[in-house]
Amino acid sequence: MDGARAERTLPAPGHDTHDTHGADPGDHSPAVSPDGTRLAWISDRTGRPQVHLAALPADGPVDPDSATVLPAPGRHADVTALSWSPDGSRIAVEIAPCGGDRTRVALLDPAGGPATGIATHATAVVLGAWAPSGRALGVTVLSGARGPGTPGDGTACLVDVRDGSSTVLGAGQSAVVQAVSADGRRVVLRTGRRGERALELVDLHRGTRDRVVGGPGGALTAAARFGTSPGTLWVHTDADREHAALLAVALGPAGEGRIAPARPVAVRPGADLELVALDPAGPRAALVWNSGGRSQLEIADLRGGRPQRLPAPCDVVTGVSFARDGASLLVAGHSPGTAPFVARMPLDGRPATPLLGGTPVTPRPPRPEAVTFPAEDGLRLGGWLHRPASPSGVGFLWLHGGPESEERPGWAPLLHALVAAGVTVLTPNVRGSSGRGRAFARLDDGPLRPSSITDVRAATRLLAGVPEVDPRRVVVGGRSYGGFLTLAALTRFPEMFAAGVDVCGMSDLTAFYADSEPWIAGPAVTEYGDPVRDRALLEELSPLRAADRVEAPLLVVHGEHDTNVPLSQALAIHAALAARGAPVELLRIPDEGHEVRDRHTRAAANGRIVRFVSGVARRG
Repeated sequence: MDGARAERTLPAPGHDTHDTHGADPGDHSPAVSPDGTRLAWISDRTGRPQVHLAALPADGPVDPDSATVLPAPGRHADVTALSWSPDGSRIAVEIAPCGGDRTRVALLDPAGGPATGIATHATAVVLGAWAPSGRALGVTVLSGARGPGTPGDGTACLVDVRDGSSTVLGAGQSAVVQAVSADGRRVVLRTGRRGERALELVDLHRGTRDRVVGGPGGALTAAARFGTSPGTLWVHTDADREHAALLAVALGPAGEGRIAPARPVAVRPGADLELVALDPAGPRAALVWNSGGRSQLEIADLRGGRPQRLPAPCDVVTGVSFARDGASLLVAGHSPGTAPFVARMPLDGRPATPLLGGTPVTPRPPRPEAVTFPAEDGLRLGGWLHRPASPSGVGFLWLHGGPESEERPGWAPLLHALVAAGVTVLTPNVRGSSGRGRAFARLDDGPLRPSSITDVRAATRLLAGVPEVDPRRVVVGGRSYGGFLTLAALTRFPEMFAAGVDVCGMSDLTAFYADSEPWIAGPAVTEYGDPVRDRALLEELSPLRAADRVEAPLLVVHGEHDTNVPLSQALAIHAALAARGAPVELLRIPDEGHEVRDRHTRAAANGRIVRFVSGVARRG
């Protein structure tokens, strides 16, 4: 490191960098037009993620070079989600300017006409579901107001896309329009803080609201959609159960307000249901299950018949939908060494074939090994061990964000690059991670958080015990919440680490609540604690308060447009360490937010991290 208080700005893409760590383009979020002739998807082939549009061939792959790019309005307008209108005349997109959290919603014209913004006056807008008529779109309007009495509620609306008028459906934390009935009379809203999700059925004619699922304890997962049968609501949730499953809720005729108790339709002991796609042509659903971190795929008969198991075309499935002919699925996902791609999977038993991308990188990284180990209180934890072919002796502990997320054996260019450089990588799923049910995910809430920090120590001991790893050359790193855990570990167990990498992590939890977007801070109370009532706990847990205990060199990486975990969190820990001459480097990333969306910028940032971690071998 060049000096104790180094601060650098990452060069713009294409300037003074030849890093290729993760520069491979990815394709995801495929959506077939209502007439079945065209495919829209999100790709970063042009650098930043945009909507690509091409004819959907009856057989064989799509030629991405012949696709039309539908640019979203605004500078660095990264598209994060898309949805065709049911009449095919528009594509609704959610946009993250500079990868940030002040998202926008716009309507793109597949014919190439000008885009139309939705609720352009709002601080942020979240995309919801279309009404089946295609005349109205569900969105949530968010305000940037901060201070007492502003918990970050959003206002959910149905916007008439012809004249811009709107109908207010309700307000609440994390309010999202989930589904609209075929007759347009009923709407399902999801509301609630993290871990306390609930679904409400709103009758627009009667003005009534009925709880579908949720209540005391709420849910981690809560989603719903209306099926082809008007009297059934299909609910994807873990409310009142340990693992997410598919439930059927029988509804009385519109106007009567009767809701029957939820009936389980698809349940797997010990596995979470992650994705549900209803067949628009009949009583079937494509289901994606998370079993031990890898995806499993099946077709469920919603009338109660035997499910059809299908071999997943990748390790981690991120999207699934039925083709319009009902004879195949479009499956999006990724695997170690294979960037996000889309495959076409016939339902007659023939193997899946690539539709977009799907070519493995060379050399292909080794597949990670599933590992389990005990926490310090005896709780069984798991994770993935990535072993290099020619180990350098350096070990790297990588901690995921969330914390309601999970390390899985998929496309991970930073980790693959580290392994290629000889670094042995362990990616643990500490308590609070998803994938192991509601009880495990809640083991780090509020006052329980110190146990997740000691889980990092247990994982470090496992990594240090790998024969190829020199215990004196273990580096800890993580992103977002994983960055917080990294800083917490460096302050509590400084003797265990040769260096640290904090990517957009929280250094001061009290300042996080004050400076983050209100719609992010408000729902986080159930996870981290109340910023007023639990202030003493938040201060005790904040690594910034113990920055004088950090001994190892630290690389801090942060996007300048991050308003989820604001840049001020990185500036604070950098200043605290630099003030006492500690070895710390701050790498600021312009034109990026909490996510680094430009693939060339992401590759350059990964390259800097790889060089920093690899340098531990020389420093050691």
